[in-house]
Amino acid sequence: MEICAGRLYMRDMSFSRLATDISACRLCADRFAATATAHQPRPVVWFGPDAPILVASQAPGLRVHEAQKPFWDRSGVRLRDWMGVDEDTFYDRSKVAIVPMAFCFPGYDASGSDLPPPRICAATWRARIVEAMPRFRLALLIGGYAQTWHLGAAAKGGVTRTVSRWRDFLPDAIPLPHPSWRNTGWINCNPWFEAELLPVLRTRVSEALA
Repeated sequence: MEICAGRLYMRDMSFSRLATDISACRLCADRFAATATAHQPRPVVWFGPDAPILVASQAPGLRVHEAQKPFWDRSGVRLRDWMGVDEDTFYDRSKVAIVPMAFCFPGYDASGSDLPPPRICAATWRARIVEAMPRFRLALLIGGYAQTWHLGAAAKGGVTRTVSRWRDFLPDAIPLPHPSWRNTGWINCNPWFEAELLPVLRTRVSEALA
């Protein structure tokens, strides 16, 4: 028992060190300073080593950047509804790990559009995080960047095609569109998403949390 406790302590220390290193990351400081928002890096780190659910998202938006809490916006309200979980469950790091493709708000371009997540973030941190989370039983892959990283060639063809093939990735993963309210038109044009995919999503989330 003492040996097991020692291993758990070393694992938790290693994971804590990884989270600390990500929080201190400033790799993109020059890149962000050159954007229209001219902001500083503020990584949003929200995960734990034993979470059974991995939410693989894109990158924090401006509101999340300011609040330092992932999905702290209308997108989060919709995502929690899709998953069938309350706010307390969603933000419990022992239950849900929220690991975006980039931990910082990428900023806006000159026209006010969101910039893509810098590739250097996933290249630097993502594999290390996933390797440190051997216990997760369900990955929710939100948007094209996360789907491409986790599914590789299986995500070829874009988000609509990948999400429409959601049954191919069960029981371990479910691809999703971004829960942004700007995607309401997409949802209305693809009624199978709410009618067929969401009931299965809620069941799998409940099973993973059990």
